[in-house]
Amino acid sequence: MQSIISPAEFISRREALKNIVGDGNIAIIPSATETIRNNDAEFRYRQDSDFYYITGFEEPDSLAVFIPGREQGEYILFCREFDETRAVWTGHHPGLEGACRDFGADDAFPIDDLDDILPGMLENKARVYYPMGRDKSLDQNLMDWLARLRSKTRTGIHAPSEIVSLEHIIHEMRLIKSALEIDCMREAARIATAAHCRAMRQCAPGMYEHQIEAELMHEFISNGAQSPAYISIVAGGTHACVLHYIENNGILNNGDLLLIDAGAEFQYYASDITRTFPVNGRYSPAQRILYELVLEAQLAAIEQIYPGNPWNAPHDTAVSILTEGLIHLGLLQGNLNQLIEEEAYKSFYMHRTGHWLGMDVHDVGDYKIDDEWRIFEPGMVLTVEPGLYISQDCSTVDEKWRGIGIRIEDDVLVTEKSREVLSASAPKTVNDIEALCAS
Repeated sequence: MQSIISPAEFISRREALKNIVGDGNIAIIPSATETIRNNDAEFRYRQDSDFYYITGFEEPDSLAVFIPGREQGEYILFCREFDETRAVWTGHHPGLEGACRDFGADDAFPIDDLDDILPGMLENKARVYYPMGRDKSLDQNLMDWLARLRSKTRTGIHAPSEIVSLEHIIHEMRLIKSALEIDCMREAARIATAAHCRAMRQCAPGMYEHQIEAELMHEFISNGAQSPAYISIVAGGTHACVLHYIENNGILNNGDLLLIDAGAEFQYYASDITRTFPVNGRYSPAQRILYELVLEAQLAAIEQIYPGNPWNAPHDTAVSILTEGLIHLGLLQGNLNQLIEEEAYKSFYMHRTGHWLGMDVHDVGDYKIDDEWRIFEPGMVLTVEPGLYISQDCSTVDEKWRGIGIRIEDDVLVTEKSREVLSASAPKTVNDIEALCAS
């Protein structure tokens, strides 16, 4: 599938990175490595998000190097050479010529020659911008190369004196999405929405969680998603009170709720949507009361997303509404402000209300700057996902509430003046969900 992200956008990203790195310095970005699943079978390869964001290059055993001001070319790609035999087994791969012709590298070298070539590129550079700790083998190689250069001081060669975190630079770039990135995220949300709707239509008492997961996967793959954005959570009944439940092997019982937290990855961009609906198509009175409380909190939290408002505003709003509702229902006792200050709500709502969303489902980007919550800016995308989880073993509450887990999650884009809910077409009112389940 041809990438929605154009070559021009990758070029623009590389130019922005080189301008930040500056003349006299060097930046190094490694690819993701292949991972063995069992014996000689590998997991499906997925490129490192930072590496792909800058290069658009999807092969393992690759390394991107940026040297602003280098006369022979500022963007160098180390990668596998073209191998006709390997092409027979695994398909076409770019090789050195393709790295330059198709992916914009100014120069390309065999990855097997890295130890011979890269130390010379480090000579007389002031800083190395590098993601230390991501690849232990490459970390050690870099230390060895720097030590080798330091031993040549008497010849007039000096080694870089500083290693600077590269991640912060790229992650700040990734935090604000371009128009093309937003198109990818809209499509990822559309695919995931279709999958959630399919699950609501297909679900029935007596089915197993993994059968519903299969319905999600069918919709993801048939609509062009490369994979789920993360392991889908398909949690029936009390399983919904386990926040990251992924066994997905339980039976779906009549009268229980089913919580599905599932998103699609489309061209490296994730969606992340949660819906909670009745297995038999009808909410019980207790389920409906708690569900509508979570929905009220979620809708109010979404309203807090607009340029100039701080990151924590949606969470504070959700916490206030949920805590007030829990007091009204008798699940908490005391003064609203004091209970919030004491975080008493965490007995039933123990996670944050959202996170950044992008190439990674828990995407990159700082949440605070100088110890102050970050301000929303156009182009940021985040989730809004309040919930309530009342354990089956919670003896302090009325039995009718026990074993109910509810979360409602949408993907929200900060626009120039307000917000856009990318997953708005996924039903979430009680009436709309019951109608879809009945269909």
